Amino acid sequence: MVATQFRNLSKATQTPAQADSLGAFRNLVSSSFVPLRVSTDRPEPFAARMSSADADNIAFTEITAKPHLVERTPETIASGGSGYYKVSLLLSGSSILVQDGKELVMSPGDLSIYDTSRPYSLLFGEEFRNLIMMFPKDRLELPIPFTEQLTAVSLRQQNSGLASVITAFISQFPAQLSPLDDRVRTKLAHTSLDLVSTMLSSILDTDPAHRDPHQVLLQKIYTHIDENLGSPQLSPSSIAAAHYISTRHLHALFRQADTTVSTWIRERRLERCRVDLLDPVIADRTVSAIAARWGFTDAAHFSRVFKSTYGVSPSEFRQPNSALEAKMFRGFRR
Repeated sequence: MVATQFRNLSKATQTPAQADSLGAFRNLVSSSFVPLRVSTDRPEPFAARMSSADADNIAFTEITAKPHLVERTPETIASGGSGYYKVSLLLSGSSILVQDGKELVMSPGDLSIYDTSRPYSLLFGEEFRNLIMMFPKDRLELPIPFTEQLTAVSLRQQNSGLASVITAFISQFPAQLSPLDDRVRTKLAHTSLDLVSTMLSSILDTDPAHRDPHQVLLQKIYTHIDENLGSPQLSPSSIAAAHYISTRHLHALFRQADTTVSTWIRERRLERCRVDLLDPVIADRTVSAIAARWGFTDAAHFSRVFKSTYGVSPSEFRQPNSALEAKMFRGFRR
């Protein structure tokens, strides 16, 4: 698997920032998100305001600004910041999102998702207020090829019920998150990500008849793995048997998704352990108990794998220490 570039999110909240020129806003946007090109053809003075809150490498940023164009170009992609999804909730004004040959006109209340690994553009034709949730792509419990089908699509139109829940839940971020302590803020950030993942899964499940049968089968296998992560008996042979296919066919499906069965199981187990280690509700649970809950029967092996993946031991990671978080994200590999 390739390394993913991560921002340093060791600072959990940021003071609201004001930009009174386009140049100042460019610097603010690129340092808060990923390298971007920002321009405007309007003659009036430019002004913008931005506030943000971060938790466990999930960032919520609210922007209020005058009309402008934002572009993620091949040049800015080459400068770094690939490997993230952005979920955009338009709070006021209007915008046009373009990615992967699709164009979406957004109005207040619209939710959309886009990918920093590929070019996109956002045109804001009037003063607006926008909330952006940004997180590493591999934090979604969905294969990346599946999620790519949903870029620049109105998620509200695809699933209005869940979109409304997400909108209500995150619309006041980051102001609501900033006063909270680290672990509570992290729990709420994880809940937001779970809601987004649930909505995307629901949309993809709506009409499987029009999808590639291999993708339909692979998504069923991913669901089966997630439902059985805690079982030490989970293996390629048990997965293949549960879906009435050969292990050879199973491995071929995962090669098409640019991974392996064992890698996917390990990464999903590690992610569940990582989330549990940050969960204040089970703060009294031992590291070994959390590891066993998600299928790691050897505590020493779990500690080695966790440190190799995240750069710190499970015990170190559990400490609410920003320096350790920064160290972890510098070493994180997907």
